[in-house]
Amino acid sequence: MNVGNCPHCGKLYALNVMGCCPTCLREIEQQYVDCVEYLRKHRGANVQELSDETGVSIKQITRFIKEGRISVVDAPNLMLPCEVCGTFIREGHLCESCRSRLTKDLSSAAREVSQGEGRSLGAGAYRAIDKTGRS
Repeated sequence: MNVGNCPHCGKLYALNVMGCCPTCLREIEQQYVDCVEYLRKHRGANVQELSDETGVSIKQITRFIKEGRISVVDAPNLMLPCEVCGTFIREGHLCESCRSRLTKDLSSAAREVSQGEGRSLGAGAYRAIDKTGRS
C-alpha cells in the first residue's frame, strides 16, 4: 500500500486519486457546498466576496472553477486570475495581453531557429567532417 503525507494537514494517509486524506477531502467538499450555496443566493458575487463570505480561500475557489465544479457562466462577476500576471479573466488560463506576448515571443523564437538552420555545415558547436577529406 502506498502512503504519503496529506498536503493540507500533513497526516499520513493511503494515497488516493484525490491527493489528500479523507478528513481534508470532506472539508474540501464542504467548502464546495458552501460556495455553491452562496452563489445560488448571490449570483452577482465576485471571487473576493465569495471568499470573504464563505471562508474558502481564493486559491481553492479558483481550483473549483478550473475543475469545472463552479461555472462562471451562471455567475457574471465570478472571474479567475491570469496565471501569469494575475489580471482577472472569465475563461482560459491567460489574459489577452499575456497571450499575445506569448504568441509574439514564440513566433520570434521560431524565426530565430529557422534563421539558424541556414548556417553552413560545421559552423555550429560540432563540426561536421566530410569523408572526402574536406572539412
